[in-house]
Amino acid sequence: MRELKLKAMAKINLGLDVVRKREDGYHDLRMVMQSVYLYDRIRLVQSGRPEISVRTNLSYLPAGPENLVYKAAKLLMDECGIRSGVAIDLEKYIPVAAGLAGGSSDAAAVLVGMNRMFRLGFSLEELQQRGVKLGADIPYCLMRGTALAEGIGERLTPLPPAPECTVLLAKPKVHVSTKFVYGHLRANELEAHPDIDGQVQAIRDGDFDGMAGRMGNVLETVTIPAFPVIQKIKDAMLEYGAVNAMMSGSGPTVFGLFNDRKQAKAAYDRLRSGSMARDVYLTRFFQARGPERE
Repeated sequence: MRELKLKAMAKINLGLDVVRKREDGYHDLRMVMQSVYLYDRIRLVQSGRPEISVRTNLSYLPAGPENLVYKAAKLLMDECGIRSGVAIDLEKYIPVAAGLAGGSSDAAAVLVGMNRMFRLGFSLEELQQRGVKLGADIPYCLMRGTALAEGIGERLTPLPPAPECTVLLAKPKVHVSTKFVYGHLRANELEAHPDIDGQVQAIRDGDFDGMAGRMGNVLETVTIPAFPVIQKIKDAMLEYGAVNAMMSGSGPTVFGLFNDRKQAKAAYDRLRSGSMARDVYLTRFFQARGPERE
C-alpha cells in the first residue's frame, strides 16, 4: 500500500473528574470521552528514502521530530525496523491547544495508518500500548466513540453510543496551558465532583437528559477564574437553548449539547457573529465502528 488517507476525530469530555494527585506528579482521572465529527485530514505516502517528512497547512506547527505525528511514525519504524520512509501530509481543522485532543488524534491516525501501510499486524490493544508512550489521550483516540477513561486516561471501558444530539463548539481567543491548569489544580481539596458513575449509567440507559445533567469538569475551577470568557460562553450557550454546556478537557473550548438542531443553529450564528469565540463549529457525536479510520 503506497498511499493512505485518514481522518482524525476530535474528542470532548462529557465528564472530567480528578480523583487525586499521585506521588509521581500525575493525576488519577475519571472521564467520559466522546468523539465528535470534527476532524483533521492525514495523508500517508510511502517513500523509498528511509526518512519521515511532515507537511502541515499551519505555518506555526513544527514539521520535525517535535510533532506528534512524526513521533508516532518513528516509534513504529524504529521498533519494526521499517526501511522505507513515509511522507505525512497533515491538514489541520481541529483547533490547536483547544482541549479537543487534536494532536493526540493525529498521532493515533498515523499509528493506525502505519500499521496498515506496512502490514505490521498490531491489534488495537497493541497500538494502544505503544500510543500511551506518546500521550495519555492516544489510546482513546485509537478507539474513539464513547468510553470511560481512568488512570491517566489509558484505562478504557467502551460504552454504548451516547444519545444523539447536536453539539456546538466554541473556542475563545485565549491560550490555556495544560501544564498551568494541572499545576494550579488543588486536586486533593476539591469539594465537588461530577457524578461520573451516574453519567455512565445514563448513557447505558439512553437517557440524554440524565447524561447532559451530570456534565461536570473540575478543571474549570482553575480555568474560569483565570479566563472568565469561558464562563461567558457557557452562559451564552445556555441562554441560547443548550441543555447543558461545559469546557472540554483543560480548555479553553466550550461545548453545548442541544436536543433541538434549530436552536443549535441559531446559537451557532450568534456566537459566530459575536466577539467571545474565535472558532465556532456545529457538529454531532461520532460513533466509531472499530479501530479503522474513515
